[in-house]
Amino acid sequence: MKVLSVVGARPNFVKIAALMAEMRKHAGIQPLLVHTGQHYDLEMSDFFFQELGIPQPDINLGVGSASAACQVAQIMERLEHVLVAERPDIVVLVGDVNSTLAGALTAVKLGIRVAHVEAGLRCFDRTMPEEINRVVTDAVADFLFASEPSGVENLMKEGRPASQVFLVGNVMIDTLKSCLARAQQLEMFADPEIWGEDIWDRPARFALVTLHRPSTVDNASVLRNVWQALEEIGKVIPIVFPVHPRTRNRLRDLRLDLPETKPSFTHSRGIRLISPLSYLRFLRLESLATLVITDSGGIQEETTVLGVPCLTVRENTERPITVTEGTNTVVGLDPERLKEEAHQILRGNGKQGRAPALWDGQAAHRIVGILEQQVPLGSVGEIQTNRSAPE
Repeated sequence: MKVLSVVGARPNFVKIAALMAEMRKHAGIQPLLVHTGQHYDLEMSDFFFQELGIPQPDINLGVGSASAACQVAQIMERLEHVLVAERPDIVVLVGDVNSTLAGALTAVKLGIRVAHVEAGLRCFDRTMPEEINRVVTDAVADFLFASEPSGVENLMKEGRPASQVFLVGNVMIDTLKSCLARAQQLEMFADPEIWGEDIWDRPARFALVTLHRPSTVDNASVLRNVWQALEEIGKVIPIVFPVHPRTRNRLRDLRLDLPETKPSFTHSRGIRLISPLSYLRFLRLESLATLVITDSGGIQEETTVLGVPCLTVRENTERPITVTEGTNTVVGLDPERLKEEAHQILRGNGKQGRAPALWDGQAAHRIVGILEQQVPLGSVGEIQTNRSAPE
């Protein structure tokens, strides 16, 4: 069985690592990996492949940065040639980025079966680009692999056949569990890149922050309010903030990351902006943090398994199990709520949680087993490059 997987952005890499490792264990599977190039710099792409043991992509489409429409269009145009040449039995897509959507549309137009890993997640906010990507990908996929029960429920409500929906667990947690021991060997408190030269001793506690979603960083008033809340929290506990490239640009636009407006970072307080971290280094920091403040979906899941209190700076979440069973609290975009919930955690009143069922490191094993049993082989001989829609 030829399985062609498409990835393009940092969250994809974490998820595909477990699947590629599992597929390589099966002699009857020929895995191919296509990197669209959506994330293409060293920190956002290359380090992840090296650390996670992902084989170098068989094909790199080299799309790079662009608007969503241009990015999706370029991926589709370039990916079509690959699919016609390789004739895979199935295309596997993970997550909800532009590469996921483009891969789904290209494959289904050519009559190739599609599997979506992390299917059914919904925040019910169509203003979020990721929500559109999820809904459309799930609408055309043949195999829908859900990471939590809410995903199954959502897919059933949307009319997807029960025979196509599988609750398998969370491949991101597969990768976390396989990498945690290596991450824990890293001595992060001796790293001047993170703490600076003024850190002479291990801080007793620190907060970790990540922000990158358009709803958080592209709205100037929202970003200002969140930054001001972080400054207040940073007076009580030091904050480490690995800055996503888009966030760095927005902070510069608002003149919020200039030295004169950034609090001095000492062992007791302040905000330190650093470059994006590799997966293992970030995982180590995440596991050590007193609290995490984020707008990332994957970090909500990771902190739940690590037992670290998480405050999500969004009005909603597509991963409700991290709230009902995990350590996550959705605080919205209200800076006062963010500060209050952070102070509650710092007082020792952080939320306690547990790892959800099937988040056991075996999700990729379940997925590959289902594909081996159910994907018919040699079913794409009818691919036509001039085909504009399924006949």
